[in-house]
Amino acid sequence: MSYEGLIIRPPSEAQSLILQVTVGCSHNRCTFCPTYKQTRFRIREMGEILAMVEEAQQWAAHTRRIFLCDGDALVIPQRRLLWILELLNERFPRLERIGIYANARSILNKSVQELEELRKRKLGILYLGVESGDDEVLRRVRKGADRQKLLRAGLRAKEAGLVLSVTVLLGLGGVEGSHRHALETASLLSEMDPHYVGALTLMVVKSTRLHEEMCRGDFKLPDTFQLIEELGIMISRSEFTDCFFTSNHASNYLPLKVRLPGQKEQALRLIQEVLAKRDRSLLRPEFLRAL
Repeated sequence: MSYEGLIIRPPSEAQSLILQVTVGCSHNRCTFCPTYKQTRFRIREMGEILAMVEEAQQWAAHTRRIFLCDGDALVIPQRRLLWILELLNERFPRLERIGIYANARSILNKSVQELEELRKRKLGILYLGVESGDDEVLRRVRKGADRQKLLRAGLRAKEAGLVLSVTVLLGLGGVEGSHRHALETASLLSEMDPHYVGALTLMVVKSTRLHEEMCRGDFKLPDTFQLIEELGIMISRSEFTDCFFTSNHASNYLPLKVRLPGQKEQALRLIQEVLAKRDRSLLRPEFLRAL
């Protein structure tokens, strides 16, 4: 299989066939993200995609799930994206679901009807990086979308019948903005009401603009227990219909997997216990944390 650069996929796509239909990220300006900074974004040619699919047929003909990367494959124009999905449905007869990364702009550039067309061709889940519900944080990290655009995008995906999985970043508000970041993110999640939420913890990478800000003293990362306090606020102040909420990514100090609202009190009791004891042996060791 022909891959270019670093390939990123959601944890839930671990068993999926990964097809790199775009290279890089169409936005690629977030100050905290080092992933595609040296990669010029492009949509792969149809011939390249066809060759990848034909190769994958030889060893993964019975695959049930496919994930389309890189950073924002939903940005592909509708006609070509329909062609890709139809090709996958034709070549993989046991295919059940296709997943894809999206951002607010790429979702909002498609109508509900266009998203429904994709869903009918087995696009089943969108992964949307929300990061924060605080407009000031979103502006500072150059997310490329404000709270209202993120909300509209999430609601549009759900209206089209797609499963919505979003990520948020603990620590992104810094020490000064920590409490507001947590509260505003909980508020946005409540309004959006996604099916899945993954809370990751910010790890500042040297090659990023955010690292430069930290070196200048313009940004200070909250400490371990402040980050866990943010997690507690997000869980306690969010109101979901039925959401699988996780903080089990390798970046997190306190791994959780809970169904909300049913297991909210259970999760909050654990968080409160950790905050009361301040016992680092209850947390993931620093040397095991990773992006």
